Amino acid sequence: MRYRRHVVAVLLAFGWLIGAAQARTEAVPTHRFFHLQLGAAFTRPTAGRLLLFAMDAKTAEAEARAESGGKSSAVDDVDANPFRATQTSVAAREVSRWVPGQTIDLDADQRAFPAGYSQLPPGDYYVQAVLDVDHSYNYLGRSAGDLVSAVEKIHLPTASIPTLTLVKALPVEDPWELPATASAGERVALATAHRHATLIDFTSPSLSAFWGRPIAMKGWVLTPPGYDAKAARRYPVVYYTQGFGGNNDRVTEPLSEVYSAMAKRQMPPMIWVFLDESSPTGTHEFADSVNNGPWGHALTAELIPQLESQYRMDGRPDGRFLNGHSSGGWATLWLQTRYPKIFGGTWSTSPDPSDFHDFTSIDLYAPQANVYHRPDGSPWPLVRDHAKVLGTFEQFARLERVLGSYGGQLSSFDWVFSPRGKDGRPESMFNRDTGAVDPAVVAYWRDHYDIAWRLQHDWPQLKPDLDGKIHLYVGTADTFYLDGAAHRLQAVLDGLHAKSSFHFLPGRTHFDLYTIGNDRQGLLKQISWQMYAIARPHSTLRAPAP
Repeated sequence: MRYRRHVVAVLLAFGWLIGAAQARTEAVPTHRFFHLQLGAAFTRPTAGRLLLFAMDAKTAEAEARAESGGKSSAVDDVDANPFRATQTSVAAREVSRWVPGQTIDLDADQRAFPAGYSQLPPGDYYVQAVLDVDHSYNYLGRSAGDLVSAVEKIHLPTASIPTLTLVKALPVEDPWELPATASAGERVALATAHRHATLIDFTSPSLSAFWGRPIAMKGWVLTPPGYDAKAARRYPVVYYTQGFGGNNDRVTEPLSEVYSAMAKRQMPPMIWVFLDESSPTGTHEFADSVNNGPWGHALTAELIPQLESQYRMDGRPDGRFLNGHSSGGWATLWLQTRYPKIFGGTWSTSPDPSDFHDFTSIDLYAPQANVYHRPDGSPWPLVRDHAKVLGTFEQFARLERVLGSYGGQLSSFDWVFSPRGKDGRPESMFNRDTGAVDPAVVAYWRDHYDIAWRLQHDWPQLKPDLDGKIHLYVGTADTFYLDGAAHRLQAVLDGLHAKSSFHFLPGRTHFDLYTIGNDRQGLLKQISWQMYAIARPHSTLRAPAP
């Protein structure tokens, strides 16, 4: 579900209300505070979500050594890792206006994970503060413009209040700039792909009308080797959507790999449209939503016609295909089933839940359903490494609550699937304190976005345009338990006697699904040839022998 390189995992801690009489008679935890200041480099007021990270010194030093290949290395940053959920402590508060010279106090017990800082075992810790200026930490982690402090090593508890100073803003990075460790071949490949990629920056009339301000649809159009805008030849088109955490700046690597593969004839010549489905609320998943707006309509009725008027694209349904992974996998499943006349097939990989009877293993329709605890009280897992549970649903939910109210994976589902509440925000599918599922909200989810439910109820109308167009790949050890919903979707389609193609890859996880042998994009190459065979059934072009 979450598809990005780094995120933060946090649990909500509780504050302590201490009466004067109680304070006189018994020992109670003392809140731990930190002073935060803006460094001399900042001369203007700022605002955002102030986050404080702390990690046990021995653990942090071991992590630094591991990242440097076993060599002694300084601790350059302190962040959290959802695959080691309790390793880092995180505290947060909102800052509406921070003036240079002003000291902000952060109560590290009011909202923290895995507990208030007063409960940390005594010892040495590395700490670092970050101001998330655009409230995108839930989605992007640290990004351009965020203010960060230096990493400090302190002993906790301490008699005095520690002071951290935010000293720099993270720079804007060029997505087409490779790290110094990149090879010459990688640099040439990226530069070549860049010359054949054109930025999409399309202002959508329908989305702009929904939001009351200009809303742009972003992406990249990648043309194949030999493409000539003046020639008569037209090309099949693949609409590629990214997973959670992806955006226009994070797609250059797969874009480069696709172009290189086409240049080597490992993939057929097609136009690829790399769509950006990120938004301030998470991923909008190209669904028409009462909260995010008509993204599906904007894509199919506005952007695609605009692109087809500019490029030598095959405008037939059998010339338009969909591919996406994770949240992007759900988006492509949704687009294919919602707009079956537009697209000639979807190849969706590890999609987010397509049947809400199995929402990462949880049956949302069960009586008294709870996303935190099974009926026997044991926690629902959400992240695994094969048989080993790495994180729970509750941890993810409390993570998002600490990091802020926008952009998290779980809140993103609400923004896409839920009805709008009286306060103008989407209604929550579950109670963030208890995990209890709201049956009324789930009923809305079912009626509007449960793909399996929709197929089961509308198949007679959908069959002429949809039969045979659904292709799904998922690992049997999917990191987020997404194979369960895929099995249910297959069962529904099989029960309808529909033509479909499901592939459950033994032992594969969310992150190694595309690898075949030593080729990280081996599956994508296979998929591209399947698409091309539909678009050009009489072509003599064939996939190279393995």
